[in-house]
Amino acid sequence: MEFDENKEREKRKDEHVQLALLDDRLPPSHFDHLTFVHHSLPNIGWSDINLHVVLPDLDLKSPLYINAMTGGSEKTGKINAELAIIAKATGIAMGVGSQHAGLRNESLADTYRIVRRNNPEGTIFANVGADVPLDFALNAIEMLEANALQIHLNAPQELIMPEGERDFTGWLSQIEKIIKHVKIPVIVKEVGFGMSRNTLRLLKEIGVQYVDISGRGGTNFIGIENRRREKQEYDYLRGWGQTTPISLLEAQEYMNDMTIFASGGIRNPLDAVKCLSLGAKAIGLASPILRVLQNEGTERAIEELINWHEQMKTICTMLGARNMEELCDFPLVITGEVREWCEMRGIDIVAIANRGRL
Repeated sequence: MEFDENKEREKRKDEHVQLALLDDRLPPSHFDHLTFVHHSLPNIGWSDINLHVVLPDLDLKSPLYINAMTGGSEKTGKINAELAIIAKATGIAMGVGSQHAGLRNESLADTYRIVRRNNPEGTIFANVGADVPLDFALNAIEMLEANALQIHLNAPQELIMPEGERDFTGWLSQIEKIIKHVKIPVIVKEVGFGMSRNTLRLLKEIGVQYVDISGRGGTNFIGIENRRREKQEYDYLRGWGQTTPISLLEAQEYMNDMTIFASGGIRNPLDAVKCLSLGAKAIGLASPILRVLQNEGTERAIEELINWHEQMKTICTMLGARNMEELCDFPLVITGEVREWCEMRGIDIVAIANRGRL
């Protein structure tokens, strides 16, 4: 039988979504090792809370965004269409999955373009890999009339993927080239394995301003790709990488120089607020929205995001934080494995536990 690369790519896209929804073996969360210090006099009201986020090149009505998930097949195109409707109804930004399929095969481009058609005024992130030539990046932006470009870093996924890449030479120089020629914000993002301060230093040195640290704890692409292997021999690597809380703590020294987004294993609004308190400017959600969409429909997914916004405002009111910037002034006590990591890495968590406006 003749090999059809496009059909195989579409099949892989569908398998990724299917396996992501089946992947429920989540480890204990490091978010449970972060605890806010309660103060009994918040001195503000619920209506005082402002979730609006203004960044140098992006204006976000909400700190939440639908993170890069899918596209590249008929089934995933339908998912993108619904996600765009959800993003429009809730006023949040949205990223699409890797656009390589649509860039290589024009018949699949509409599985991404549907996002802009369904959300003409929304904030949309295009998405390419770190290995693509400049013209691919520019075409990805044009395809969506994108407000920002995500460049994903997914070396572990590629290595475990049966048909994946094995050579990652030149990624850093290619990212630098794209940044110099693209006129919209470029967000360099992990795909669920977290970042270290060493990685952030390298990205900062080539001029990267926006980073999504995307930590371990959510969709596990080593687990997904391993399930696609005949012998599934890489199951022992499911715990590879840094979690989102640890990645944010690794990023502390860069919070004033770079705009840090957080995603990966965000289970509830409290996890999101903890990320914002550690300096993240925006929070990406993937599986929590996809599961509700697939199991309960579009309207229920819209309702879920509205509830997230309301609950985040409730938590901010309890803390006494009127906006996202003020969240960074409230003490957060770090314990357990996260504390042990920080002690070994020389990260000052005592200062975080004793900061305060009150």
